[in-house]
Amino acid sequence: MTHYYELYRRSSIGMALTDSLDELIQDSDIDPQLAMKVLLQFDKSITEALETKVRTKATFKQGSLHTYRFCDEVWTFIIKNPNFKLEHEQIHVDKIKIVACNAKKPGDAEPAKN
Repeated sequence: MTHYYELYRRSSIGMALTDSLDELIQDSDIDPQLAMKVLLQFDKSITEALETKVRTKATFKQGSLHTYRFCDEVWTFIIKNPNFKLEHEQIHVDKIKIVACNAKKPGDAEPAKN
């Protein structure tokens, strides 16, 4: 069984899904095992959709690296005051958190070395 990163569960859509599943469990409409299956499918579906459907690219300039960390094959960067360029518009934000994961999904076998 292939495993997927769970990081999108903390997105607004992931939190809404988790809240809805919790409510369904509390109302005894579904059991916790079904909720876990739904979350695992969400992890897979959101990852695959972002890999195949999103084509917009963003670049950022300026800003300052506030924090960085590498743990369990995942890089996390917090950048303060970056300016983003998205195709035809520029956006300034106070800070952004970038999470970069290994392209190899957790649990995938290493490629054979020749």
